[in-house]
Amino acid sequence: MKELNDQEQLLAYLQSYKLDSIFHEPLITHLSLVSFDQGELICSQGETSQYLYVLVKGKVKIYTSSPEGKTLILSFKQPLEVIGDIEYVRGIEIINTVEAVSSVCMIGIHHRWLKKLGSDHAPLLQFLLDIITKKFHLKSNSMSFNIMYPVEVRLASYLLSVSFDESDSQDKDQLRISIKDAANLIGTSYRHLNRVITQFCEDGLIERKRGSILVKDRKGLRDLAGDNIYE
Repeated sequence: MKELNDQEQLLAYLQSYKLDSIFHEPLITHLSLVSFDQGELICSQGETSQYLYVLVKGKVKIYTSSPEGKTLILSFKQPLEVIGDIEYVRGIEIINTVEAVSSVCMIGIHHRWLKKLGSDHAPLLQFLLDIITKKFHLKSNSMSFNIMYPVEVRLASYLLSVSFDESDSQDKDQLRISIKDAANLIGTSYRHLNRVITQFCEDGLIERKRGSILVKDRKGLRDLAGDNIYE
C-alpha cells in the first residue's frame, strides 16, 4: 500500500462520486488516498479491522477461506464500492480477504475518526446502510450462483472478471492463474476444471500459452456466462 499525497485528486474523486456530502468537512481532513498494486492484499480475513476504504479506481477480488485452507470466490468489485463497512458497524474482525485484481486506488479513513466525527452524520449513516443492504442481497445471489450453476458458467464468469479493460496493453487478456487456486475459488476439483479448460481451448474461447491462459473470445465467454457473473 502506498499513500498518495494528492489532495487535489482526493477532492476530485469525492466530487466525481458525490461523496463530498457523505464525508462532510470534519471528516475530509482525515481522509487519505491510497493505492495498491495488482495482486496486493488490501485486507485479510480474520485480521483486526481499522480502516474503512472506498474503492474509486480499479477492480478487487473478494473471497473467503475455510479453516482447511480452501477458498471460495464471492465477487469482483469495481467503483463505487466500500470495503470494511460491515466490520466498522459491527466492530468485528475482517470477514473476507480482498485482493487487488488491477492497480487500485482507494479513499481510506481510520475507524476512530468515523466514530468521533461521523457517528451522528445522517448522510454517512444512510450511505453505509444502502451499501450493506446491497451486499447482503448480492451475497445471497453469489451463494446461489456457486451452488446452482455448472463449472463452465462459473469458469467463464471467473475469466471475464479477472481480465479487465483498463490498459491498452496487448497482454491485458493474458492471465497467469493457478488452476488449483482457480478450482478452489470457484468451488470445483482440479481435475474437473482442467477438463473444462481443455474444452474451452477446443471451442476457441481461450488458449493455453506458456503457463498462462489467453482469452481469445470474450464475447463467447460472456454468452456462456450470461448475466451470471461474479460482479
